[in-house]
Formats: sequence, structure tokens, C-alpha cells
Amino acid sequence: MITELKLEKPIQVTKPKLPDFDIYQEYIRGIWENQWLTNDGPLHENFKKNLRGYLGADHLELFTNGHLALETAIKALDLKGEVITTPFTFASTVHSIVNCGLTPVFCDIERDNFTIDADQIEKHITSRTSAIMAVHVFGLPCNLERIEELAQKHNLAVIYDAAHTFGVEVNGRSIADYGDVSMFSFHSTKVFHSIEGGLLAFKDGELAQKLKALKNFGITSPDSVDYVGTNAKMNEFQAAMGLSNLQTIDADIHKRKLVHETYIEHLSSVEAIRHLPNPMVNVKHNYSYFPILLNDQESRDQLHESLKNYNVFTRKYFYPLCTEFSCYAEYKQDMPIASSVSERILCLPMYTELETEIVQRICSIIRYELGEGR
Repeated sequence: MITELKLEKPIQVTKPKLPDFDIYQEYIRGIWENQWLTNDGPLHENFKKNLRGYLGADHLELFTNGHLALETAIKALDLKGEVITTPFTFASTVHSIVNCGLTPVFCDIERDNFTIDADQIEKHITSRTSAIMAVHVFGLPCNLERIEELAQKHNLAVIYDAAHTFGVEVNGRSIADYGDVSMFSFHSTKVFHSIEGGLLAFKDGELAQKLKALKNFGITSPDSVDYVGTNAKMNEFQAAMGLSNLQTIDADIHKRKLVHETYIEHLSSVEAIRHLPNPMVNVKHNYSYFPILLNDQESRDQLHESLKNYNVFTRKYFYPLCTEFSCYAEYKQDMPIASSVSERILCLPMYTELETEIVQRICSIIRYELGEGR
């Protein structure tokens, strides 16, 4: 360990972006003035309007968090039977499927961007398959064209877990415009957040009324409950935070891009790092995470632990695979690419306010710990 490289304060893998306090305070003042806290308040409706403009989505609905948004999407589409998904994702993705009474069917992932391997999906399709739930991992889009082709061929719904991809565009088109439904998470650690929160963007405008009812106990009128719903409404304080952060989102993404570029500059020649995130063709990225792959699990775990001595905290994300969780033991199967990636991956600190000098020091620490320049 090089003592002089140790950071004075802990550097976490993520850090919430807080807006200018005066801007947030002004929105909050309005809550006190109108005494409207939840149930489609004025800030909630203003937030929806602004998000439509930013995302270029005609139809969207806000939720208290991304997980309940995902479950509500499944219910709104009346899915049954099996849903093909990836094991390389946060537990919420699979939980949403199982909580809705469906069976997850796991498909291996691609080597380069860690998303579901679209060329392997078809072999998992059966007469019970009703949908594909693909995940845009670390802000990297799935093979959208191939998934759409398979969905049309087999008459399947497509739900994208787009938790990591707020602001991403593919071929000049918003990522929110793909699939039947896309779910975005506004959790505080994401590129864009509303403290907690979630959003569903969808193509079929007729889903709007159903989604709105499902997130509000299934209520369709003062005297009618037509669906078995839940309570997943976004409140005015969340909307206020979202409106505040939306004002600076493009500048925030640009700052993350600079962090990304600094990592690339200082780590691209490190032989022990087997993979760095590379820009995808015709994709406008949001730089949500900075994952690296090490040679093997032992070296990954060693680096993860040794960085703590320098006050640098990383995350083995996603590890373990969802198929390794005890609650999903019955679904365990051979996933060679996903297993290899999961055992070797490490996400480095990445957030809007991470200073270049700190990133350079992190890189110096990593190079030293991996045997460079010793």
C-alpha cells in the first residue's frame, strides 16, 4: 500500500446528485401553499410533462419506485406463463416476474456489453412464453432490432428494464421508445433521480388508464375498483426533486463523461484489466457506471478489498447472478458467459461530482495494486 495515495474521505461507488437547495426549496414552498402532497398533484403533473419532452415519449406514468413500476407493467400487459430474462441483473428484475406469478426463464448474456444474448433467446421460447424482459445493463442498450424481430415472430410482449438508461439514445431515438414498455428507475443512486421513483414509458395509449388505476389500488372512479391494484403513487416531494434535477441533467451526464474518459485514459494500458466499457456505435451514452473485468475472481476480490484500505469503495455488480440466489435455486443452470462476467466484474466509483484529480488517484492506486510500476 502507498500511504500517500489514500483518500482522506471515503469515495463511494455512487453518490446522489443533489440539486441547488434554493431550487428545490422553491418547489417545496409550493407544496405548503397548495397543501397537495400526493395523488397527481401539480408538481407530479408538471414532472410528467417535462419528462415527456425530455424523453420524447408520448405516453408515460410515474411511480413511487422502479420495482413497483415493473410489476405494474407486467400486470397491465396481462402476462402469463413464462418470461425470458437475464441472470445478470439486480434482483428486482426477477422478483417482479415471480411476484406476479410468472416463471422466469434465464438466457445467457453477451460478452461485450453484458446484456441478454438476443441470438440465444429463441431456443428458450416455448408455448408458455408470453414476454421477453431484457435489461439495458450499465446504460448499454440491448440488441434492440433482434429482440423486436423475435417478439414479432413469436407474438411476445417486450418489457425493457431500463433502470440504468435514462437519457440514452440509439440512432437518434430515445431508448424509451423501444419495446412495449420501458421501466426507468429514479432511485437516488441513478444518473437521474427523484429520491426514489420510477417511470413507465409505453406505446399503447390505451394502457394509460389501466396503469393509472393499478398504481392507485385499482380505483377507476370514486365508486369503482376494477383491478387488483397496489399503492405505487409518486408523491410531490419526489416530483420536486425530479423537477430540480431535470434542470441540470445534460450537464450532469457531461460531467460523468469526463470521469469516464479519465478512467479510460489511465486504465486502458493496464494488462490485468481484461475489459473496459467502450462507446457503442450510434449510441448517446449516459455513463451510468464504470465496470471493469479482471483476469479472474481471485484478482477481482483482492482488488475490491485492497481498495478499501485507500478509502475507495467499489462494488461487485452484479454478483452473484440471480440464479445463484437461494430463493431461485430451482432455476440454476449453466450460464458460462454470465458466470464468467459476474465472477470478474468490478464497478469503480462513478458519479457526477467525482473530481478528475480523485479519479486519477484512484487509477494510480489500481495500477499499483495490480502490479503496474512496482
